[in-house]
Formats: sequence, C-alpha cells, structure tokens
Amino acid sequence: MSEHKVSFEIAAGRSIEISTGKMANLAAGACLVRQGDTVVLVAACTGPARDGADFFPLQIDYREKYCSAGKFPGGYIKREGRPTEKEILTCRVTDRPIRSMFPKGFFDEVQIQALTLSMDGKNDPDMLCMIGASAALAVSELPFMGPIGALRVGMIDGQFVANPTLEEQKQSSLELIYAGVPGKVIMIEGESDELSEEQLHEAMLFADSIVKIQVEAQQKLVAEAGKTKSEPVLKLVPAEIEAAIAEYCVGMEDACKVPGKAERGIALDKLAEGMDKALAEKFPEQEDLDFYLKIGFDDLVKKTVRKAILKDQFRPDGRGIEDLRPLSAEVGLLPVVHGTGLFSRGETQALVIATLGNEKASQEYDDPSGEPYAKRFYLHYNFPNFSVGEPGRIMGPGRREIGHGDLAERSVSKVIPKDYPYVIRCVSEVMASNGSTSMASVCGATLSLMDAGVPIKAPVAGISCGLVTGDNGEELLLTDILGAEDHFGDMDFKVCGTREGITGFQLDLKLPGISIDLLCQGMERNKVARMKILDTIEECIAAPRAELNPNAPRIETIKINPEKIGALIGPGGKNIRAITTETESDINVEEDGTVKVMAADKEHMDEALRRIGELTAEVEVGQVYRGLVKGVRDFGAFVEILPGQEGLLHISEMANYRVRAAEDICQEGDYVTVKVLDVDQSGKIRLSRRAALEEMES
Repeated sequence: MSEHKVSFEIAAGRSIEISTGKMANLAAGACLVRQGDTVVLVAACTGPARDGADFFPLQIDYREKYCSAGKFPGGYIKREGRPTEKEILTCRVTDRPIRSMFPKGFFDEVQIQALTLSMDGKNDPDMLCMIGASAALAVSELPFMGPIGALRVGMIDGQFVANPTLEEQKQSSLELIYAGVPGKVIMIEGESDELSEEQLHEAMLFADSIVKIQVEAQQKLVAEAGKTKSEPVLKLVPAEIEAAIAEYCVGMEDACKVPGKAERGIALDKLAEGMDKALAEKFPEQEDLDFYLKIGFDDLVKKTVRKAILKDQFRPDGRGIEDLRPLSAEVGLLPVVHGTGLFSRGETQALVIATLGNEKASQEYDDPSGEPYAKRFYLHYNFPNFSVGEPGRIMGPGRREIGHGDLAERSVSKVIPKDYPYVIRCVSEVMASNGSTSMASVCGATLSLMDAGVPIKAPVAGISCGLVTGDNGEELLLTDILGAEDHFGDMDFKVCGTREGITGFQLDLKLPGISIDLLCQGMERNKVARMKILDTIEECIAAPRAELNPNAPRIETIKINPEKIGALIGPGGKNIRAITTETESDINVEEDGTVKVMAADKEHMDEALRRIGELTAEVEVGQVYRGLVKGVRDFGAFVEILPGQEGLLHISEMANYRVRAAEDICQEGDYVTVKVLDVDQSGKIRLSRRAALEEMES
C-alpha cells in the first residue's frame, strides 16, 4: 500500500501532517500524525460483537513511550507499566467524541491504540492522538460517521492559540480541549482562570474554525486512501417485538413517574419481569429474545421519559426544568482530620476530607515529554458501591474515578494561593449518587478547604446541565440533572467556577454534535445555578477560617545563608537528624537557603526554629553572647558563641585589670559573657569579656 499524506496549517508557521499507508497496514485503519517533531501512530482494529453484548465496546488506549523522547523510564524496571494519569485522561477525551459517531445498534468490538513515536518536548502529543483516532477510523471500513476535528485552545495575553506548545501552556489562562464537526461541538473539557462565559464562547468559535480545516484535510485523505465502508451489522429490536413491548407496558409512564430513585427502579423492575414472562410465551421460537426484550424495554423507558420531559416538562422528582434539588452544606464533621465538607444536592452526597502537609507530600510525576514535576494540590475521587445501593467488585480507581477527580481537582486548584506553603490533598468519598457526583465533590472540596483554614481566593461550585432533544427538532435544557436524566438524556455539561468566572468544564454528549450557541445557553443556565449553590456554601461558612485547623501541622519558612546549610545538616546529617527527632518536626532545606519546617504544634515549632537559628546564625560585630569555653591557653581562651563558631578571648580582653593567667578568669566548660569586637576576612572572631561587662554595667 502506498503512502498518502495531507497537511494543513492551524496557525501561521504551525502545521499538522496526517499520513496513512506507511505503517500498521494490517490494522483496519492506521495513520501517523505529526506536529513539529512530535509523531503519534494511531491504529484502529475491529472484531465481531461478543455474545449478548448490549453496548458498544469501544476501547481507546494511548501510551507515551520514553524511547520516543530519547529517555529511559524511571525506577528499577526499565519498561513502561500501567498507564499514567495523563494517558488515562487522554483516552477519555478521545473516547467521548468518537463514541457518539457510530450508529445505534452497532455492538462490534472496536479498539484504537495510539503510541508516541517521537516527542520533541515542545508539541504535546495528546491532541494528535485525538485527531489521529478520527483519521484512522475515517480511512477504515468501519461505519464511523466522521471525521471530526480536535485541538487544544490556549489564551495568552488575550489571544487564542491553537495547540499551544508545552511552554505556552504554562503561560495560558485557558485550556480548552475541543472536539467537533464543522459548526457543531461534540466534546469540550478543560480549565480557565475565572474566564467569563462570553470568553469561553469566543474560544469555542475559534476552535470551530480550526476544526473545519482539520475535517476538510481528513476528507481529502479519505478520498485518496480510504477503504470502502462495510455494511454494519446492527442489533436492532425487530418491529413486532418492539410493538409487543409497547402493548404490554401500558403502565410505563406511571412507573417512570414514581418519585425516588430506588422506588422508581423497583416499579420498572416489576413491570419488566411481567413483560419477560408474557412475551416469552408469545415469541417462543425467537432467537436472542432475552436480548431484544432488555434492549426494547430500555428503549421504551428512554422514549417515555424523554417524551414526558419534552411534552410536559416532567422531571422524575417533580422539579421545574430550571430548579435545583434541595441543597445542604456542613463543615467540621470529623475529629482528627484537618478539614471536612459534606455537600448534598438531592440524593447526591459527597464527603470531602482535606489533609495538609509539607513538600514531601507532593505528588511526583515522571514526564517523557519534559522534566519531572510535582503537584502541590491534588484531589482523589472515590465511588464506592454503596453510593448507588448495590453490591459489586471492590477494586482500585478506574478511568471514571481518575477523570472525575481530575475535573474537580483542576476546577478547585485555580483558587489555591500559588505561594501557599502547604501541600494539600483532598479526598472525595461519594456517600450517595444520583447525578453529578463530580460537581458535589467540587463543592465539598471548597467546604473542606475553608474548614481547614486554607485561604482560598474564592469559593468554587459546580453544577451540570442536561439536554433532551426530539425527533422534530425540539430542544429542552435541564438544570441539575438526575442520574436518570443523564442516562436517558443527550448531554451532561458540567461547569465549575466562582462568582467571578469559570474554572473548569466538561461536556459529555451522546449526539453527533450540537450547536455552540445551544451549548452556551446551557453554560448561562449553569451560571445561574452556580450562584445559588455558592449562596448555600457561604451560608454554611462565609470565608476560610482565620486560623488553621488545630489538627493541621504548622509550617514555617525561613531563610538562612546558603553557606550555613552544611552547619545545619551537620556531619552525616547529625544535626538535622537530631532536631527532627527531638522536636518531632520535618525539615526541608533548599539550595538557596530556604528552610521549611513542619511541626505538630507551636511548642515543637518554636524549639525547632530556635535550634536552627543557633546552628545557622551569623556572628554580629558588637553583639553580646553567652559562650562556652572550649579551651584555655596561656594567651587566652577559645569560646564557642554559636554552635560550631568559636572566637578568641585574648587574656588582655578578659577584664579591666591585668590578668595574670587565663585560668584565673575561666576554665574549660565554663560559660562566659563576651562581646564580638571584630570578624576578619578569614572569618576569625575576636572577643572581649571586658567590653561585655562594661556594656552591661552602663
């Protein structure tokens, strides 16, 4: 197969090249995507649907290889292991826009693998994975309804930048990851420094202009090298079974309108159980009947709920379409911990615990595309089985937990002071789930931080807006969606922010795109709801506590002369080890002389600072000290006035009269009061007991 290439500019002097036919030609579709000297291979494969599969098993796997950056993996094992958080998050943002671009009833297995082959340390490969996934599917025989475009938008000095470099990302006040087709958005995710809804709207319009260029280039590639699309096998419910389900389930609307998540589930289960028995007798020879009954019943529930919402503006819990569920907030719930926040919105509830520590508690990351780095604020999200009232396998965090935690973390991080000396970890334990637990985690994190006494810039709240569309073009936005409205609706659009602006956002869409204007209407709807939630948070705790929580450790930062670092550490670490052990403190010393001390309480902190001061203090000319006599000679005595710093007390400076022998004034081991007369260029210290006594008498 010969190689085919297309290239296009996303900005002046900034181009992307997509090629196919050179590598991975046994895959259903494969391409190389290049920006600068960063190259990503993306390959798509497919297989038959698994027996009984009732969902689309799309799997995305993205890996950043250290060899592509000319590096070795860190650690003892010199081979890449489980995916990093960045790789997982890249898989998620690639999955969401791709998944909605396959036809209903398509359950064949589809797997997309992306590998970095070259990383130049300037251009981030994650966006190349997204556009590469689209291109690989577009040139394949799979029934992909794309192509789509995807890019990252930054904002530097008020100007939008397409696919900013890694260095530019550090300067940007916006990170918008955008995927869509011309004129329609499919997925957005990112963070911003309290930008307005209007600014985010403009950023999406900018992104759409680049998407048009990307899609046009992929269409050209498909025309040159694309395979003929195969006719997909769609597992759709036969019309006669669909009609029988509708005929039997005449009470479907009543069951769907039962208030309460658990009660509604029981009513629907009872209806489904009766239907299964009745239709099993009616269609005794129908192959895969159980499958069709399950799919058909779920489809009827979806149609019934959507029809009730569109026609009657019905919501399962009786609210209006712009109403929030009942809100409550509470802080200071638990002993021992540093800060707690319990936030409830209807049946959804998140308990967030904040923990404060020093530099050693930071989360370190190894990055093949740049230097290793550490996060000083991070948020972990946990979703236990009991939160939905069901048993299940207990295991570590999955991709969903990683993604929800990252959204909450990025949204709240914008209000943490950049020079705050503490490392902060928030842990969100979801207590109950019925829609938007990630947004409850944002609110709970805000409460826990203020309870701990962290001086955040402003409270942050988050809320989700849903969408239901009809066959005749009807569109209805829903504020604060329930789990059922998320499941049966078309959109889950989460927006977080302060009263001043947006700090984080994420769009999950089941449709192959909606207009940017409609999404921005949802953004304005979220803004109104966000203000109400902030009212509830501020009624609970108006501002961060003036004093740090008594359970939190104390951290003090001092500066010492870098030349004194050795004296502080001592031979083999003797001095600093003694201080940390005896004062129960933790000390971090940096090369520039910055010393950060963490202690459990004020008493231990004061003692640790005193001892650090003794070891690192500078001798001051004219200062009076109480020193220890370390040795006596015929000509005088050597006196240690600071730890490790001795001076000569000459016999002529011992008293205001003639001293016959130094031993007449002091002996080794005695303490004497002396004044520093001089410190010469070589560091030799000249002391006087006589001058010290005269100063004390005057």
